[in-house]
Order: sequence, then structure tokens, then C-alpha cells
Amino acid sequence: MFDGYRFILASKSPRRYELLAGLDIEFKVETGPEAPEAFNGDIPQSQVPEYLAKHKSLAFHRPLEPDEVLITADTLVFCPEEKQGSGVLTDEILQKCQILGKPTDREDAVSILSLLSDNTHYVLTGVALRTSKAIRSFTAVTEVTFKELTPEEISYYIDNYAPYDKAGAYGVQEWIGHIGITAIKGSYYNVMGLPVQSLYEELCKLCGKK
Repeated sequence: MFDGYRFILASKSPRRYELLAGLDIEFKVETGPEAPEAFNGDIPQSQVPEYLAKHKSLAFHRPLEPDEVLITADTLVFCPEEKQGSGVLTDEILQKCQILGKPTDREDAVSILSLLSDNTHYVLTGVALRTSKAIRSFTAVTEVTFKELTPEEISYYIDNYAPYDKAGAYGVQEWIGHIGITAIKGSYYNVMGLPVQSLYEELCKLCGKK
């Protein structure tokens, strides 16, 4: 499909590796020192994941060759402070949400999952594609609703699955997703960390296939 291009995934995430492999393109994983995930408070919250993905791309540890395409991504969970149901998502709603990244410890994981319990939240993944000459980026949004999780369910999941490497303190493909998620609106794979259908479309555009 993409003859003449060499793809690089700049991510240590095994889930992103698995998802990108599902596109049947040859790629290699290459990572350098991790870029600090900091952002200016003036940036609208809806733009933060895409900003961080571009920041990771531009911080890559070496120049790109003319035939290389660098893929970077950043996933964040946005949770309304007040419980709400499904509805039309606006920038105003996202601006009022609490941004949830990876939990720092068990207590933080319990706190995050308690926020998500009996609530609808939004998973945003920013993706950046960069060549030696240009960079393009996009954001995918998925709406996820959890049932009311009991303290026992939250503790069981954390103790058995240790979700400390996952934004929002959960993996949609794991036990908590099977027993807790009542609705998903948008890309399931985006919740895993890489919106592969949108990524495929953008790669086609970048490589002149569309």
C-alpha cells in the first residue's frame, strides 16, 4: 500500500504497536528520551492531546530521512466534574472537564475510577504524522459511559491489572471494560490508544493514495 515509505512508531506502548500492526504496514519502533508532557495553560483543553503528539514528534531524537514517516500519539481522558449522560460534545464541555492522565499510584487510580464510575467521559487521542518536510496532525474523540462501579470492583481491577500505564486508569480491552462499560460512541481503538481507521485515512493522504 505504501511502497517507498518507511514508518516509525515513536511509542513504547504495546497497545499502539498491536493496533498499528493491524494496518498491515511495515514499521519499526524507535524511541528516544521521553519528552515532558507539559503544556501551556492557554491552550484549549480540546487541543491538548494533539499539541502533545506534535511536541513528541518535534522532540524526536534525530532528523528524519526523506522516505521516513514518524508517528506519535498522546491519549488523555476528559471527565466532567458533574455526572452527565451522552450528548453533543462541545469545546465548552471539554474545557470544564478534568484531564485524567496515567495514575501515579494506587490511591490515584482509585480516585480516577471513582470519577469515571456511573458517568460519561471522553477519550481524546492526538496523532501527529511527520516527514522530513512537513507535519500533519488530528484528534479523535470517543465517548465512553461506565456503569456504577462498586469499591470492590475498582479494587479488584487495580490489584489484578495494575493500570498505571493507562490514561484514565483503565484498559477498555481488560476486565473493567468487559464488566463496566455500558456504551461507546466513536472508535473503540481510540480508547485503546490509537484511532487506526482515522490514522489509515491520514496516511493515505500523506502518501498520495487519496
